[in-house]
Amino acid sequence: MTRFRNWLSSLSDRLETVAEAERDQLPLWLPVGLMLGIGAWFYLADEDQWTTFLLVAGALVLGALALGGGTRWGRALAWFGLAAALGCGLIWWQAERAEAPRIAREQQLEMVATIESVQAMAAAGDTRLVVRPAAPGLPVRLRINVEADKMVAGLDPGAIVRIRAWVMPPAPTPVPGAYDFSRAAWFQQIGGTGRALSVELIAPASQQSFSGRLAALRQRLSAHIRARLEGAGEGGIAAALATGDQYGIPDEDADAMRRSGLAHLLSVSGLHLTAVVGAVMLLTLKLLALSPTLALRYRLVLIAAAAGALAGIAYTLLTGAEVPTVRSCVAALLVLAGIALGREALTLRMVAVGALIVLLLWPDSLAGASFQLSFAAIVSIVALHEHPRARAWFARRDESWAMRMGRAMFALILTGLAVELALAPIALFHFHRQGLYGAFANVVAIPLTTFVIMPLEALALLFDLAGLGGPLWWLTGQALSLLLWLARTAGSAPGAVALIPAMPAAAFALMIGGGLWLCLWRTKLRRWGLAPLALGALWALATPAPDLIVTGDGTHLALRTPDGQLAILRPRAGDYVRQTLAEASGAEPDFLELESLPTAACSQDLCAADLDRGGRSWRVLATRTPVRVPFAEMMRACAEADIVVSDRMLPRGCTPRWLRADLGFLSRSGGITITLGDPPALATVAEREGRHPWALPPPVEPRPERAAPPAKPGMH
Repeated sequence: MTRFRNWLSSLSDRLETVAEAERDQLPLWLPVGLMLGIGAWFYLADEDQWTTFLLVAGALVLGALALGGGTRWGRALAWFGLAAALGCGLIWWQAERAEAPRIAREQQLEMVATIESVQAMAAAGDTRLVVRPAAPGLPVRLRINVEADKMVAGLDPGAIVRIRAWVMPPAPTPVPGAYDFSRAAWFQQIGGTGRALSVELIAPASQQSFSGRLAALRQRLSAHIRARLEGAGEGGIAAALATGDQYGIPDEDADAMRRSGLAHLLSVSGLHLTAVVGAVMLLTLKLLALSPTLALRYRLVLIAAAAGALAGIAYTLLTGAEVPTVRSCVAALLVLAGIALGREALTLRMVAVGALIVLLLWPDSLAGASFQLSFAAIVSIVALHEHPRARAWFARRDESWAMRMGRAMFALILTGLAVELALAPIALFHFHRQGLYGAFANVVAIPLTTFVIMPLEALALLFDLAGLGGPLWWLTGQALSLLLWLARTAGSAPGAVALIPAMPAAAFALMIGGGLWLCLWRTKLRRWGLAPLALGALWALATPAPDLIVTGDGTHLALRTPDGQLAILRPRAGDYVRQTLAEASGAEPDFLELESLPTAACSQDLCAADLDRGGRSWRVLATRTPVRVPFAEMMRACAEADIVVSDRMLPRGCTPRWLRADLGFLSRSGGITITLGDPPALATVAEREGRHPWALPPPVEPRPERAAPPAKPGMH
């Protein structure tokens, strides 16, 4: 017992030494604890596990206070555990509070509703409405797309309309690892989506709310910008920079921006807000300094900071006050407060305060790629520039012009590499792809956007008030054309994009945890972050691509061929389905037809394919029409197959050797991926989503079968 006490005392002394050396960094872990609690709630499956996490976090708090209550490390650990418990409880409470009615099945509805928001999707030619139905029992909000030929005048926020629409429940995650719209819809209380069949204006918006007026201004400004620029891509990007409206960007240009690693330029966040605030501050300071009286009597820096703060808030409201923009605005206001107080402008403590504010107000934002990307970028930049060696290298000194420019260029490239390394795990986890040349493309794209495109666009809008903006719009268009050329060139270069299949969430958590450990500590302790970072990266890279992918409705199926290509069951599948299946397998959406494979045999109603995996041959059988196959033939085909997939209920007598994934099974499991090996591995959407409130299974509605025609061709 004495030996144990001595060991415990020695451990406490060592921990206290570390905590003392890192005392300035300890507060930075408070938002990390909050993130841990929120992330654990999303990752863990059900109420029992969430409660267990809360109990473990509480035990950590009590244990830290009992064993080290009088030490720095004990107090720090107790605060961390308390933050983790608060994060888990906060997101659990928010999810319960967001509960609202949802559409149970596809149906046609006619309703009277109030328009909450209007979003013109210029590239698609549609308009997206978020409406609040007036009838009881309907969802709090519905998202309805209106085609151009069904639009009527006066569809503004606050207007009352009668809509007849075909609506459906929020789309569940189609396959494991894909984007979960149902989760986002749950927290926004969107209980269904659909397409309008007819729209009738009952009453125009009489007194628009402040948010409604801002939304209308945003729409008019976006339309004006797109009208002033010739190219659809240039106009769409210019509108995105000014108002945050990305729906006017053509798909091919948006894809080029993603492939080149420049997509972050399209989302209004820290870069854009910094440019606006910095430009307003500089302009205010220079103009006020022209007056000797003002310069001598007043603190012009304080006045310029106030002007920058007002500009940042106005820009945030104009662009829709999305969470990333609000986060950036909060950070900018903290930086401006630091400048006003004579403190260092941007530190990790400022970033931590901004993260705390956002997570306390919008804890669900942690699960989104936008929050993760924006905070990872700013943390990597600040951590790099706060490092003593980097600070010594980047510091100004008396040297030649060439050396100064070379040092600045090296700093820009090094910062770009740090950002790309920080963003790579997040991009690969959410989008399954990452542009490999992004660091070098950003060296040109970021200065071009910040110091050329945005100032030119602002001046063009200003001169449009006098009808003199034409030349400036031409210059803006040329600069945007250069940006698009850079994106297309970098995105189409050989090996420009890294693709991986859906990685395990635990591997992603290891990489994020290791990265935070590296960034937030300052002593040699930080090196321990390399271990989880490397382990998570190796785990993600070692995750094999699935051999079979099936969507949750059983309609679409993709097989991976021995040479890594994908073969699809229904060649007429849309772009969204193709992209989803390709991302889940870590491949480009270039599909073969399943029946074209030499190992496949297909009829009009059934398709079978043989795959050699794990030292054995697997036969996959799928139905592809609602026609009822003769019972004897179907039973024989099932018995000869290892896996049977169908978008309808199959007879109980259909017993394949390993798995029957018909509508009954898929309604419980959701989309599935299968890796054929020894043994085979099955991953389901239901396993990933657990018993979170948005993951409740929809009712099973068997797809009706049609009788087979008299002379149905057999398998060939």
